[in-house]
Amino acid sequence: MFGLSRLPQNARGCLLYEPLFLIPYSMFSTYATIYMFEMGMSETAIGWVTTLTLLVQVFSSFISGYLTDRLGRKWALLYFDVLSWTVGTLLWAVSQNIWFFIVAAVVNGFQRVPHTAFYCLLVEDTEPKDRTFVFSVLQFVAMLGGLFAPLGGLLVAHYGLIPGMRIMYILACVCMTIQFVGRHFATRETEIGLRKIAETRSVGFMAGLREYKGVILGMAENKPLLMIFGVYILFQFQLTMKGTYLSLFLVDDLKLDSGLVSIFPAVTSIIMLLSMWLLLPRLGDNNLHAVMLWGFFISLVSNLLLILPLPGMMFWLIVSTVLAAAGTMMTYPYLEAAVANAIDDENRASVFAMLSVLILLVVSPSGIIGGWAYRLDPSLPFLLIVLSFAASMALLVLYKRIARSDETKVA
Repeated sequence: MFGLSRLPQNARGCLLYEPLFLIPYSMFSTYATIYMFEMGMSETAIGWVTTLTLLVQVFSSFISGYLTDRLGRKWALLYFDVLSWTVGTLLWAVSQNIWFFIVAAVVNGFQRVPHTAFYCLLVEDTEPKDRTFVFSVLQFVAMLGGLFAPLGGLLVAHYGLIPGMRIMYILACVCMTIQFVGRHFATRETEIGLRKIAETRSVGFMAGLREYKGVILGMAENKPLLMIFGVYILFQFQLTMKGTYLSLFLVDDLKLDSGLVSIFPAVTSIIMLLSMWLLLPRLGDNNLHAVMLWGFFISLVSNLLLILPLPGMMFWLIVSTVLAAAGTMMTYPYLEAAVANAIDDENRASVFAMLSVLILLVVSPSGIIGGWAYRLDPSLPFLLIVLSFAASMALLVLYKRIARSDETKVA
């Protein structure tokens, strides 16, 4: 299936069970912000709750390297996925006021521990040459999940937004739990993971965290690594900003029907599938930096189209969606593989944990900044996204120059 037979057991097990997470997630994530809005929360309150989730994620990211090494990739993944997603979706399903969302934000904030564990389980026993393919398949599965987003729209149209969202969250709770258990039995602990469990068995929590000092110093001395991390951080920033405010912008500012909003993730998935089938094979694996640069530029234009006062709003929304999908396919798999290959296997959990902390320190204020910007002008969050893509392009050019300089020195 999709060439998965060429991959090792762990990558196969992770990818095969991923639809059980991504399909219900694509259904409820489209309406999550609108759900909070309909429950009586203001734009600023939504921003604060988003920021609280991200602050907890900073903490869980910081400890995720130690927990992933101490518990092993598989058990850290199972324990904390159940906590952050099984319990989190259940809380969202029964929410009555802002306090439910606050508790859910804290619980769901521990998702960074399984994020690190999943990343390690996915790539550690996979050859570097196969990692771009792994992340392409992961993006493909995410696209398939997006095709089911209109089912969320049907539930909202039939039952109303709040009852429809409660159904989606219960469905997500059941499907995700099945995924967590099934994936646990379909994978095995990685060789690095087994060694790290043995090494950290006698290492206390504080002593384990103190080892991060050497990891941070090693990262600080690696300029190409810092550059590609900078690109990755900006990529995550725009994902968070757009994921939080796009649906609200379409319904609240552009006055689209809430049932129509779920069509856009489906269109995005279809365009991504076509791009994966028709575009990526023609781009090949050569000149990946140029491909990513064009991908960032196309993504920049797609967000610019959302905020320009152009006639024929629906036409330009579709064009923006098509460009965003194509731009993502030209950047995501290559960027993820570039980051994965830049990190040494021996310190993967700790380095990825530090990368997650850096991402979240930049992304955490995005909820408050986005809420404040949206209140000033609903188009401002998307202007910030445009600027983040422009900065990504500049960093990628700088990364390429530094990499060339290092290659010249070695030669």
